[in-house]
Amino acid sequence: MNGLHVAILGATGMVGQELLDLLVERGFPMKDLTLLSSARSAGNRVLVGGKEYAVQEATPEAFRGVDLAFFAAGGTISQEWVGPAVEAGALVIDNTSAFRMKEDVPLIVPEINPEEILNHRGIIANPNCSTIIMAIVLKPILDRVGIKRVVVSTYQAVSGAGGRGMDELRRQTEDYVAGRELAAAILPVASAPKHYPIAFNAIPQIDVFDEDGYTKEEWKMIRETQKLFKDPNFKVSPTTIRIPVMRSHSESINVETVSPLSPEECRELLRNAPGVELVDDVEEQNYPMPLYTSGQDAVFVGRIRRDLTVEHGLNLWVVGDQIRKGAALNAVQIAEHAYEMGAFTKK
Repeated sequence: MNGLHVAILGATGMVGQELLDLLVERGFPMKDLTLLSSARSAGNRVLVGGKEYAVQEATPEAFRGVDLAFFAAGGTISQEWVGPAVEAGALVIDNTSAFRMKEDVPLIVPEINPEEILNHRGIIANPNCSTIIMAIVLKPILDRVGIKRVVVSTYQAVSGAGGRGMDELRRQTEDYVAGRELAAAILPVASAPKHYPIAFNAIPQIDVFDEDGYTKEEWKMIRETQKLFKDPNFKVSPTTIRIPVMRSHSESINVETVSPLSPEECRELLRNAPGVELVDDVEEQNYPMPLYTSGQDAVFVGRIRRDLTVEHGLNLWVVGDQIRKGAALNAVQIAEHAYEMGAFTKK
């Protein structure tokens, strides 16, 4: 095929916009592009690679002739429109949690399990952003020395709550400087009965609480990592926290390994790992920070040091742009692999 008819559902959102930028930037083979949204956003015009496109309302007819559809508009919308898209013949790469844990839906990070892409039945799921950022760094360690357990604390940017979260941080910062009361309506969860200011604060809740006092975000990190690594007993103990950073999630990861791995060996291993960039020179105060990783493709790792409390333990500091690698870039990389593997040649 010379190119694909690509559709993006959720084209006017933050991830949708990032998808469009990446498709152009990476020269993805597109012959046609259809931008879809809710009725509310339909009619907007979007500039893509110097060409203007009108955003259409999502309908079953809108998926006719589409080869590849990126879904980035929320789980409820994905559940509504995946069926019509697949029935129309499209391969759907879904960025929501709606299908991630379905047994017959591949959950893919191309640096980890690209071989599973062709196992799809019309749907491929993109993992949670925090899961992707963690798993890319863990996989080389797992393959080299095995992993007993992982304890991870995340420090997640407000953009993970969408544009409204970013707007609220800006507004609260201005109000703080002006001495005004900090009004909160979005975080930790817009639908929750209570909201807290994020400016100059840290909120230890992302998504709603679920089993055993863990949030849904924390359960995603547990279950999705187990699925990615094909090990239902893989041990992950997460705490997810929202902090007043605009973009890029940070994670403090403690890894207890089966066999010994020195910090020096770990640095060398991760220096050569796909999708990872090592920034680890404490003498020069070089380590990953969200301000400098935003807009970057790689997942950055530093502060690699021995855990002095266990026999085989390491501490790592990991930072990645969750909108880019944690969402849009991972989806585009899945599509690139699918195209190269011949997933569309039978159409």
